[in-house]
Amino acid sequence: MTSRLIFVTGATGYMGRALVAALLARGHRVRALARENSRQRVPAGAETVIGNALDAASFAGAIAPADTLVHLIGTPHPSPAKAASFRAVDLVSVDAALAAASTAAAATIRHFVYLSVAQPAPVMHAYIAVREAAERRIRESGIAATFLRPWYVLGPGHRWPCLLLPIYAVCQFLPATREGAQRLGLVTLEQMVAALVASIERGPEGVRILDVPAIRAAAVD
Repeated sequence: MTSRLIFVTGATGYMGRALVAALLARGHRVRALARENSRQRVPAGAETVIGNALDAASFAGAIAPADTLVHLIGTPHPSPAKAASFRAVDLVSVDAALAAASTAAAATIRHFVYLSVAQPAPVMHAYIAVREAAERRIRESGIAATFLRPWYVLGPGHRWPCLLLPIYAVCQFLPATREGAQRLGLVTLEQMVAALVASIERGPEGVRILDVPAIRAAAVD
């Protein structure tokens, strides 16, 4: 395994903290983007980069010589009522990350790992539309990319969908609903982190998409 230097946005969030800790445990180096008032949440061992994920100029100069950028920025606890935030934060942050990665100072980035969402789906249309737009922009940038598409990630403070597990079981049993139940299935935080680490360590290979079954499989391999 080749040790990498990885630049992580959203490093102080629900998934970011767990990912940074896992990468450090595997011998990688991490530069974690954080606001000044969140720097204490960066896991010990990572290098903290103070900046604003919506402003490329605030962090572009701190990316190199990282070869991988992991983008985890997103509106917390997304719901249909937060459509404006999806456009103002989720999509703008992708534009900022791409702009930062395309500067001469950050030309070392070869792999863009993006936390997207399962699609299509019968709900959360505004959220999915923004993630689809972000994926398009990343593809158009020409940087090799991996898109991970979970639906809901179970973990501390994020367990209420466990109540739906009996419904999932029935839907996966029925041929008419099996594919949708698999695509919109639940994954755990541990599975997501394992899939992210595996994607990072595999390195750039054009454009790869990991849906829910692939995320689960990556966590087992």
